[in-house]
Amino acid sequence: MIRLLTGFIIISLSLVNLKAQDHISNGDSSKSNNTSYLNGNGFSQSGDRLPQLLRDVKVYLTDAMIANVYQDTDEVVFNLDRIFELLMEADQLGEMNVDDKDEFDRFEKTLVDVYTSRLTTLKASDVSFTAEKLRREVTSLIEPIEVEIGNTKYTVLDDRAGHIPIVTNNKVEQYIYFFQTKGKKQFEIYLSRYAEYNDMIQNILKQYSLPEELIYLAMIESGLNPKANSHANASGIWQFIYSTGVRYNLNRNWYVDERRDIEKATHAACKYLTELKGQFGNWYLALAAYNAGSGRITRAQRLHQTSDFWQLHSLPRETRNYVPFFLAAAIIGQDPEKYGFNPPGNDPWIYDVVNIEKSADLSILAQSAGISLSTLQQYNAELRQSATPTTTYNLKIPIGKKDLFEKNYAALPESKRFAPQYVTHRVRSGENLGSISRKYNVSIHDIASVNNIKNRHNINAGQILTIPVRGAVNVSYSSASSAIAPGTKKEVYTVKKGDTLGQIAGNYRVQAREIRSWNGIKYGEYIHPGQKLTLWIKRS
Repeated sequence: MIRLLTGFIIISLSLVNLKAQDHISNGDSSKSNNTSYLNGNGFSQSGDRLPQLLRDVKVYLTDAMIANVYQDTDEVVFNLDRIFELLMEADQLGEMNVDDKDEFDRFEKTLVDVYTSRLTTLKASDVSFTAEKLRREVTSLIEPIEVEIGNTKYTVLDDRAGHIPIVTNNKVEQYIYFFQTKGKKQFEIYLSRYAEYNDMIQNILKQYSLPEELIYLAMIESGLNPKANSHANASGIWQFIYSTGVRYNLNRNWYVDERRDIEKATHAACKYLTELKGQFGNWYLALAAYNAGSGRITRAQRLHQTSDFWQLHSLPRETRNYVPFFLAAAIIGQDPEKYGFNPPGNDPWIYDVVNIEKSADLSILAQSAGISLSTLQQYNAELRQSATPTTTYNLKIPIGKKDLFEKNYAALPESKRFAPQYVTHRVRSGENLGSISRKYNVSIHDIASVNNIKNRHNINAGQILTIPVRGAVNVSYSSASSAIAPGTKKEVYTVKKGDTLGQIAGNYRVQAREIRSWNGIKYGEYIHPGQKLTLWIKRS
């Protein structure tokens, strides 16, 4: 076990490419103090946030790998979520220079490798990266089909007017077989979400007069997981990147990411797909363009002098496999029992709406509705924080819970119903984001994000900053999980410069989430040098 852990730490530190003592974190390493990277004011030498963001996501990946060795799935998922949140911020920081782009691309490849082959504690339903992982996996496993020159050969299964033609050929059959075997568990998860979201998505598709089969596009893009991410920083069930989301009025700010709002994102996808169909006049080409971009499909059409998707052999392999992948999902989804699946009888996703006037803590809202915090977050997947926005917000709760919620919520005092999730700070002479973040125990990236700061030099004396304050703990522990195990002894550890919770947990052979529980540390909070941590370790 020690040898295995040592190997993981060596691999992880080689990814980070910096000394452990240069970082201070509890799993949130945004408070880096690497003097070789930062100048005396704590600013990036290049003046922007991207280089530090890249270093910070590498530290999160290190902590995820250490947590994985100790089978600490909660901590692995927490670190991956922070990685995805920060990577998606990178889209909003402007154009990267050549060196930053190269490093960013290298990290993306490393992340995919680590995620797919090293994080063994993760289950298919634990995290949001699995749909893209499955597409990549199936692309690498499916045997290439010999190119048909001339007329394309396939069997038409369904070619009704107003629908996407459903055909099968050797490649589609290979994908069907994959879903029936190696990919079966994952596809069963997709079918369970299909049962929840189908009615809602179909109603929106009808509003735009679009084919009902397009729900399978969301299935292969995200597994119908509203919190799905990709290594390219796409998000939501339709996997919009930030710029495309903005184009279709999907807002992303400190509080919400509307790419994860199932209904708003589906309306945006319908508008986008309507444009693609109008441009290409062919659903297969429109789907290919959804994957690869319109320009690449147009260039392939010119090169091959055809609008037959099956003859566009110059397209990237992933795009050539994308339509067969879609068709396989649609064929199985229309008759799952025929292909060995037993779809669960999940209830359709319907809800009541309550208006929340000001920022309110999600844990208080969940208690008022008589549901778990995780359930409330599932219904409101677009929320990025543990609180609602400062403006009026339409909170979704399970159907039938509205009367209970209104009764319980109205009984709460004003101070508990509307807990401010931020404070304001007037910048003083000599202060910078680094010193302000330490003062409030808040991430530099979080302050920059909520104040739309792209260059960390761009704060001035007298400027008013909104400082986000984290709300309730996002993960609750049962009394059994937080109880002190027999045969352990108490040890008080003083945090040193460069420590992370993952590294401390690895050194003492405990789990990072246990250290959080023992010391009341919320996810997203920092540890700092000189802090005393109570540890319960096995007696030797």
